[in-house]
Amino acid sequence: MEFAAVRHDWTHQQVKALFEMPFNDLLFKAASVHRANFNPNEVQISTLLSIKTGACPEDCKYCPQSGHYKTDLERERLLEVEKVVEQARLAKQKGATRFCMGAAWSDPKDRDMPYISQMVKEVKELGLETCMTLGMLDNQKAHALRDAGLDYYNHNLDTSPEYYEQIITTRTFQDRLDTIGNVRDAGMKVCSGGIVGMGEQAADRFGLLMQLANLPQQPESVPINMLVKVKGTPMENVDDLDQFEFIRTIAAARIMMPHSYVRLSAGRNAMNEQMQSMCFFAGANSIFYGDKLLTTENPEADADMKLIKKLGMNPEKRHDYSDEAYEASLSSAVADKATSEMFYEA
Repeated sequence: MEFAAVRHDWTHQQVKALFEMPFNDLLFKAASVHRANFNPNEVQISTLLSIKTGACPEDCKYCPQSGHYKTDLERERLLEVEKVVEQARLAKQKGATRFCMGAAWSDPKDRDMPYISQMVKEVKELGLETCMTLGMLDNQKAHALRDAGLDYYNHNLDTSPEYYEQIITTRTFQDRLDTIGNVRDAGMKVCSGGIVGMGEQAADRFGLLMQLANLPQQPESVPINMLVKVKGTPMENVDDLDQFEFIRTIAAARIMMPHSYVRLSAGRNAMNEQMQSMCFFAGANSIFYGDKLLTTENPEADADMKLIKKLGMNPEKRHDYSDEAYEASLSSAVADKATSEMFYEA
């Protein structure tokens, strides 16, 4: 099938041509690629917990956790291992198969690594896939996380190389590529995507996807975030991105990275059921699930499960789930509402 093979030689003009296809043709192509590589009626469920909130030294203009901006966010220290594991246990009961832990750091310090490693080990013992996002990683720390059993490391490129300095000045685009390289060298899987709706041009959305697809090995997970505008950040008043342009971005990501999970990530709280459904049709097959994504609002967990069932879809189950355990977790997810205060922003 055309575009179904993994490629690492995408050009700007080829990506532009994808985005400019008639909308129905683009979605048909994306859905065809999706069906060739995944069960189109399954969605992978992840939960994201902020394990250390606020006071980040980076100046990412979209982020309420940056110490450079005055937002209403309360700073919090690194959570205790036991509290993280308890939240992971609750997430699994609600149907999640991957548990992601995020810390507002430029990079993890040596003193933090024993606690971080213990979190990974204990969450993994629950039978969950583990993912962390802790900022930049050098080779040594990447190997330490691998040794602890970490499955995925998230480090988003955020936007195109050309627009990057308009968003962040405290670390370079190459810094991000270097961290992804260190994660790969350590043998872990990569979760990397970006944010759209930050005032960028269409060419920057093309450039972001081109950078991701042309990595030596494409990310196993590609979160596509719609900007969540937070008062106090420099991006609180940027213009909204057209919803059809967001769906086109999902579809292009699916076509360009046919074997990757494409995650419908931040910004879902502003999307109605119809828009989310169209994103699933365009190839999104992963969501973050829980009332908070690190510090920004996310649809309620029971609402997500009701939509998934309304569409005749199912949460993807891990191979280590028995059918009985899977059905029990799904029933619990539909019946209950995740209300823990510890599901922060994403």
